[in-house]
Amino acid sequence: MKFLPISLLVAAVALSACTNPNRFGADDALANPAPTVGTPLNGVGTGGANDPTSTAYFNQTVGDRVLFEVDQSTLTAAGRATLDGQATWLLTNSDYQAVIEGHADEQGTRQYNLALGARRANAAQEYLVSKGVPANRLRVVSYGKERPIEICSSEACYAKNRRAVTVLAGGQTS
Repeated sequence: MKFLPISLLVAAVALSACTNPNRFGADDALANPAPTVGTPLNGVGTGGANDPTSTAYFNQTVGDRVLFEVDQSTLTAAGRATLDGQATWLLTNSDYQAVIEGHADEQGTRQYNLALGARRANAAQEYLVSKGVPANRLRVVSYGKERPIEICSSEACYAKNRRAVTVLAGGQTS
């Protein structure tokens, strides 16, 4: 029974703390609101897909991935077209660097797919460099079959997993 008065006291203190609407600095948040979507930070486009300097624009409008045929690391015509757009965007937005991720479908051994993913990422990198993107702004990594975007045993899934994805990094560097 000794604990009942202490429990009530603790509960009363806890409830009274909930009655102060400014306890988390709400007035400061109103005076200095956080940026919203479409508001650039530090002069770098962080807006939505309509901001041509944003990563969302790159991913959705330019395209962040190229697909490959089974057991191939040769770029298709569609892949070259996507990489042409990426090269133009990267040359225009020189504050960004990119990591090109190579991926494979789940067929084959882990080692084979890591090597195939590396060849795919290298093919994309070499194409971007041939279009004028400085090599020191690009890095490649292979995930092989370790990071599928589709998991099932059908050609439709396999086709989506055979890819090289350009992931933007950085932004304003100064």
